[in-house]
Amino acid sequence: MSFSPITHLRHFDLAVPDYHKQVEFYGKHWGLTATTDGSDLTYFAAEGSPEQYVVRVRRADDKRLDLVSFGAADRQSVEKLAQDLAASGVHLINEPTDVQTAGGGYGFRFFDLEGRTIEVSSDVEVRQHRKIEEREDIPVRLSHVVLNSPEPEKMRAWYEKHLGFRLSDTLNHPRTGDLFYFMRCNAQHHSMAIARGPHASLQHASFELRGLDEYMRGSGRMMRSGWQKLWGPGRHRAGDNTFTYFLDPNGNTMEYTTELETVEEDTWHPSVFNVKESETSDQWGTANDMDDFITREMFNDPDKGLYVAPPV
Repeated sequence: MSFSPITHLRHFDLAVPDYHKQVEFYGKHWGLTATTDGSDLTYFAAEGSPEQYVVRVRRADDKRLDLVSFGAADRQSVEKLAQDLAASGVHLINEPTDVQTAGGGYGFRFFDLEGRTIEVSSDVEVRQHRKIEEREDIPVRLSHVVLNSPEPEKMRAWYEKHLGFRLSDTLNHPRTGDLFYFMRCNAQHHSMAIARGPHASLQHASFELRGLDEYMRGSGRMMRSGWQKLWGPGRHRAGDNTFTYFLDPNGNTMEYTTELETVEEDTWHPSVFNVKESETSDQWGTANDMDDFITREMFNDPDKGLYVAPPV
């Protein structure tokens, strides 16, 4: 696809069995604001983001990634994308219509190559947001999501062909091949990445903080509160962003980050980074070593919602 209708990442939605603990995690510990708090569905906004919400949590018997939502420039872009996807044989869940979730808008949903529900929308009402102050250690916005795939090469090709994502960089192991594809839809180094894993699942979701000091304060606050730190603090090579990863109450991995690299579209050339070089994972050398335990946790549980659209 020569033209990408995707402008940015809006939000990701989770279904979890331990609903109240997940809601408490985001609202009391992670630094998000509950904008609609219900008995079975809660929307969370980031105070610095114009998006109506960056995470939605739904109560369910089975844990799953309900959907990933992306923005489009206008109604015409939404309609053209729906037509192009349908013509290419992609399974549309619904035709473009008025969006019924918080903020409204105009959009539609479809299944990606592995059966995840993807939403693309435009004209969503802008939320009143504010500047995050110095030393305020809460997320400014949602940065990116990473998806596990047993066939990442096919997933990369699918997102390039159908949604116009571009490859920014690759992580490679000399013996096992490519492990990570960092994909962009705008000037950010990546809004999505595809990681090699044993099954389709959410690998992690990442939230941008104001700066280095706020990122370190937020990381320290989470560690002092007793949340299990998987990995970090450190600084990745691909994307040049900082990282600290934590496990949420339902076993999903959440990341604090900052200073994600921006890309000059006309001059950027993707690099291949060797994961056997320690600087690839952590330029600073401050994080704990990546090991089998961290890898297993980031594999997450197999997603039980593939090819099943969420009820909301």
